Amino acid sequence: MTQQENPQDQALSVAAPVGFDAQAIPIHRVCADQPKVARQHLNPLNLKARFQNPPAWGPEITDENRHVIAADIIFKRQAAGKVTRAAVLIPLLLKSDGLSVLLTQRTDHLHDHAGQISFPGGRMDPGDADPNDTALRESEEEIGLDRRGVEIIGHLPQYLTVSGYSVTPVVALVLPQAEYVLDTFEVADVFEVPLHFLMDPANHQVRVWESDQGGRQFYSMPYEGRFIWGATAGMLRNLYHLLKV
Repeated sequence: MTQQENPQDQALSVAAPVGFDAQAIPIHRVCADQPKVARQHLNPLNLKARFQNPPAWGPEITDENRHVIAADIIFKRQAAGKVTRAAVLIPLLLKSDGLSVLLTQRTDHLHDHAGQISFPGGRMDPGDADPNDTALRESEEEIGLDRRGVEIIGHLPQYLTVSGYSVTPVVALVLPQAEYVLDTFEVADVFEVPLHFLMDPANHQVRVWESDQGGRQFYSMPYEGRFIWGATAGMLRNLYHLLKV
């Protein structure tokens, strides 16, 4: 590293380049050997009970987290840089045939995570009381989600992203809406995925991207033409770890 290089840029250069095609990265393995979450654990009452009395468990440390943690150490040593606090809503839709997860497709022109599948959410504003407030406000702004139909049941551990965010995932039971009003600048589409599909590791792929700094693993969860990967897949993996035990 030369004197002109910023330690932050050096540490975060593992971020995917512009135009990166995650779906083209080869599948290294599928997690089919891990137990899926039983259907009875995926009903609203049991989910609420799990968040109220969680077992002993730990979040999965992905390659993305490792690189950001390393970068944060550099920040502290150089007294430079801070992560941005953010929150997302993990909306579990109350459907007659079981819970579904509501996800968004981001527009292609955004600066961070353009075109990717994500949960509604964003950075915390100074006026937000807490991560719950951020997640609800952002969901209203991005997809027109009516907070009166949202029951927050718990949180997952903070998730660090290569783009410099410390994200609090806010898990909620949500009444489905007849339509969602999208902020077309940020959101290209919304869609649903059955929770039981996402909580079955047979649908969790590990892909390995080889860069100049070595290999980096990331999760993907393709579903009916949608390619869920990166931080969204990482948060879903943490939800899986909470519910499987």
